[in-house]
Amino acid sequence: MFGARLQAAMDEHGPLCVGIDPHDHLLEAWSLPRTAAGLREFSLRTVTELAGNVAAVKPQSAFYEQYGSAGVAVLEETLAACREHDLISVLDIKRGDIGSTMGAYARAYLDPASALAADSITVSPYLGFGALDPAFELANAHDRGVFVLALTSNPEGAEVQHAKCGESVEGFGDSVAGTIVGQVAARNSSESAQGLGRFGLVVGATIGSGARELGFDPSACGGPILAPGVGAQGAGISELIDVFGTDAIAANQILATTSRAVLSAGADGVRAAARSLNESLTQVG
Repeated sequence: MFGARLQAAMDEHGPLCVGIDPHDHLLEAWSLPRTAAGLREFSLRTVTELAGNVAAVKPQSAFYEQYGSAGVAVLEETLAACREHDLISVLDIKRGDIGSTMGAYARAYLDPASALAADSITVSPYLGFGALDPAFELANAHDRGVFVLALTSNPEGAEVQHAKCGESVEGFGDSVAGTIVGQVAARNSSESAQGLGRFGLVVGATIGSGARELGFDPSACGGPILAPGVGAQGAGISELIDVFGTDAIAANQILATTSRAVLSAGADGVRAAARSLNESLTQVG
């Protein structure tokens, strides 16, 4: 099962996931052109340097899409390189739609017959949690993972995620974010997950006591938690403990995500930067 594969990778390589976010300034810092060719060199070099050193990488689809079809072709190559190097991919697409459209997105990113298929994807539940069913069903059929946005660190997110929805999910409160966590937990339970389930969450590493104040524990979802915000955005092991507690971290349920803190080290420094940050995230007091 995807959750077990990810947890095994974290056991072996540490809890770090590196976002492959080819910002213009990073391409320039690597002395690469702001073109699809520069994007390709940046992405494939990053995969090569990080394979065997981190549990997963998280390509951000938007940075590839902005280059049109040539950029999407590079994304296909990047995902293929992850498979070749046995490096788990979390494709950050944040898709969320209804009906046949969601089904098409699911086939694009979760069906192994697609060149864009990843080991796991991020999705948005804000057109209704049930609208994500095609992604859940295809992930189950092909042993893929799905990370559902629940409680993000951007200030704009609170107006939706913290809102009260009128119904309470037992153990998770009545906030929109809490009901999402509860529904992910139910999904994992219904799949009879052994260890971590294949369905996880996206919860910001910098939200502090946000989940506690809303009355739920994200780790109760039963699946892995993608926690962006480590490194340049200010989160380290202390912040992760504040959000998730020591038990979830020690159990390798939290996939701590960074981008700039590693990629800004340059092509020759990526591996060392990842190892150093990984080591700091395993020092749970």
